[in-house]
Amino acid sequence: MTSTIEEKRFLRQIALPEVGREGQARLNGAKVFIVGAGGLASSAAYYLAAAGIGTLAIADDDCVEESNLNRQILHDASRIGMGKAASARMTLQALHPALAIDLYPRLATAQAMATAFRGYDLVVDCTDNYAARYHINAACLEGGTPWIHGAVFGFEGQTMTIIPGKGPCYRCLYAAHPGDGDAVVPVMGVSPGIVGIIQAAEAIKVILGIGSPLVGRMLYVDLLAMRFEAFSVPKDPNCPDCGSVGP
Repeated sequence: MTSTIEEKRFLRQIALPEVGREGQARLNGAKVFIVGAGGLASSAAYYLAAAGIGTLAIADDDCVEESNLNRQILHDASRIGMGKAASARMTLQALHPALAIDLYPRLATAQAMATAFRGYDLVVDCTDNYAARYHINAACLEGGTPWIHGAVFGFEGQTMTIIPGKGPCYRCLYAAHPGDGDAVVPVMGVSPGIVGIIQAAEAIKVILGIGSPLVGRMLYVDLLAMRFEAFSVPKDPNCPDCGSVGP
């Protein structure tokens, strides 16, 4: 710990035997890259900042719109028209002033992501399209960087943790690109809120090396039925992305 203020801030976490002072110091020193600053990031980034992650990077070049505000609680009505990454930084640093935040523009290719991800311990996927997730997958496999996938639709969501060399990758889950339509994707605001929190929990577990992350498992959430189910995702030995990586 670096100050009495931080000691007080993280007192309840330090009291956890799975965390302690050593674990809290590890969180304080961690660097997490968040791709996207929308609904999933609103809870994922907020709770990672609250947990004491030392550095967050946020990549997003969209601007805040009125239609975002049912779910993207990093932003508010006074920031309509502002860049989402800059708006997210304002909210997160108001919560935790000691947090370092790096802002990036939209990363359009896997190679751009691989370059940007260097030096970060973990990536959190808060995007809303398959193309970006395939790029994240390729970039993280190239760099050996763990990443946490999340997606939502309506009242449903899913989460999976990908650790290169220790289980299946995203393309093992979706071998073929399903395609991203142009229609407005219906989303109830609480869906990305819950999935983003699960992503944050997974990220904390990976950083601390505790618990059982969702490696080789996809957690499906159905909020209408209030049902949570974990499905096994086998590693595809012929996967074009990770077939030659790991066991």
